[in-house]
Amino acid sequence: MSKYIVLAALFVVLGTFKIGLMQGAVEHSSETFYPNSYESALVNQSPIGPEPWSVKVNVTGYSSREEETDDTPFITASGTLVRPGVVAANWLPFGTKVRIPSIFGDQVFTVEDRMHQRNANKMDIWFPTTEDALRFGTRTLRVEIL
Repeated sequence: MSKYIVLAALFVVLGTFKIGLMQGAVEHSSETFYPNSYESALVNQSPIGPEPWSVKVNVTGYSSREEETDDTPFITASGTLVRPGVVAANWLPFGTKVRIPSIFGDQVFTVEDRMHQRNANKMDIWFPTTEDALRFGTRTLRVEIL
C-alpha cells in the first residue's frame, strides 16, 4: 500500500510543479510577446489533456447487500446512489475517473465509494446483482487513472 501512496504523492507533486511552470510561462510571456492574448479563449487551456497513468490492482466486484456494504447499501461513501460506473477505492480521491480497458474498453468509472480498511489497496466495482459481482470475481488488472 505504501508504494501506491508514494507513487500517488509523486504524481501530485510533479503535476503541481509542471502546472506552476506552465502558468509562470504564460503569465510572463503573454503580455510581452502577445499583448492581446489574454482575450483569447485558448489561453491557459491545453488541447490535449494530461496523460493517464496506470497501475496493476486487485479488482473485485460488489453489490448492494448489507453483508457486503453497511446498513445503507444503496448510498456510496460520497453520498451518491450506486449505479453502473461506480467504483470503490480507498487509495484514490472521490471523483477520480478510471478505466479498465482490458475488460471494459473505454468505459469510464468514477470513485464514489470506499472499502473496508483491510482492502485499502484494492478497487471494487459495483454490480447490480450479487450474481454479477460473484461472476466477476477477483482479478489483477491494469487500471488507468485519468
